[in-house]
Amino acid sequence: MPEPIVQPFRGLRPVPDKAQAVAAPPYDVLSTEEARELAKGNPLSFLHISKPEIDLPAGTDAFAPEVYETAAKNITRMVGEGVLVRDVQPCYYVYRVAMDGHVQTGIAAAGSVAAYEANLIRRHEFTRPDKEDDRVRQIEAVNAQTGPVFTVHKANDQLSQVISETVGGKPAYAVRDVGGADHTLWVVSDPAAITQITDAFNDLGVIYIADGHHRSAAAARVAHARADLDNDPQVEDSYNRFLLVSFPEDEMQILDYNRVVRDLNGMEPAAFLEKVGEAFVVAPSEEPVRPGAPQTFGMYLGGKWYKLSLKTPVAANASAVQRLDVSLLSDRLIEPILGIADPRRDARIDFVGGRRGLDGLAKRVDQDGFAVAFSMYPTSIHDLMAVADAGAVMPPKSTWFEPKLADGMVSLVLD
Repeated sequence: MPEPIVQPFRGLRPVPDKAQAVAAPPYDVLSTEEARELAKGNPLSFLHISKPEIDLPAGTDAFAPEVYETAAKNITRMVGEGVLVRDVQPCYYVYRVAMDGHVQTGIAAAGSVAAYEANLIRRHEFTRPDKEDDRVRQIEAVNAQTGPVFTVHKANDQLSQVISETVGGKPAYAVRDVGGADHTLWVVSDPAAITQITDAFNDLGVIYIADGHHRSAAAARVAHARADLDNDPQVEDSYNRFLLVSFPEDEMQILDYNRVVRDLNGMEPAAFLEKVGEAFVVAPSEEPVRPGAPQTFGMYLGGKWYKLSLKTPVAANASAVQRLDVSLLSDRLIEPILGIADPRRDARIDFVGGRRGLDGLAKRVDQDGFAVAFSMYPTSIHDLMAVADAGAVMPPKSTWFEPKLADGMVSLVLD
């Protein structure tokens, strides 16, 4: 029988009365200084595990060996103190996150590294070796997958049924994060429900990584390294799993991921506008422009907003990547006019998550030294799936998923 895409696992999680103190924002959305301030006076914060440099002197290299050693000491301490306790039997976990009226409810599970490498858990981004290295060292230090990979699956009646029945019962705990999002966890321990979840994911055939490409890539590296050292490696060994939380496609929320550029590539504003007008219909706007449909863009320049619309439609034979708004803006304006060919590495461009709003975007031009800003229509989850299905890679900063998952709600220990 092929390896199941996901399986239940013995979650390591906070005891209910400590959950609020433990749960923390994801490690990669906070600077060290922000994490240090947030965890001040709270020795139970998961940030002591996910960003352990906060417990070392200011200025410590976040990738120094003692950082990972501190993470190991902190997770050992919290287990020893009974703050984090491991479930006796393998379970699935229903995880709900709600924010600003938006609610999404998914399944926390142990994803299969074999399924990931067989492209059944599909990716859509390149990874950076230095970020992979960091996650590998973190996993090895704490002997656990503590940061969940955020995945998405196509709507499925069987999963919806289990979720609906589960959330009708009492949750294990509920917490509110610093941004106001509510995170709630239920334990699924019933054997019939566990089998139903496992079978439903197998019937789906594939799931998609929304966020967490470095975590999943690092998990695969850890699995291979441990298998090489194992005298009797078995597919069911826990190091062949990684922590994920999968949500149905129809509950996902993707916000716009906007762009700001530091200069006009040597042009004066009037000349730049004229050049933009060769590829786009440029319409001045009295209001900030939030695009209401694909293939339209907002532009903020010199204290004024403009709406941009393509003059030449997208070719009928364009690929899934070429059809993305982020690709269209790059291919028709940012690269040919502003001269930015590699947005991954070019310091002239920066990216602003949609949660900051259009005022936050304009502020980067008015106060932070940037020359021009572009507002985007959000990438759809179906676009993401199409790119992943094609085995292609999306441009950097194509999606901003909101709300984020919390670290510390449940972790996957590697036995």
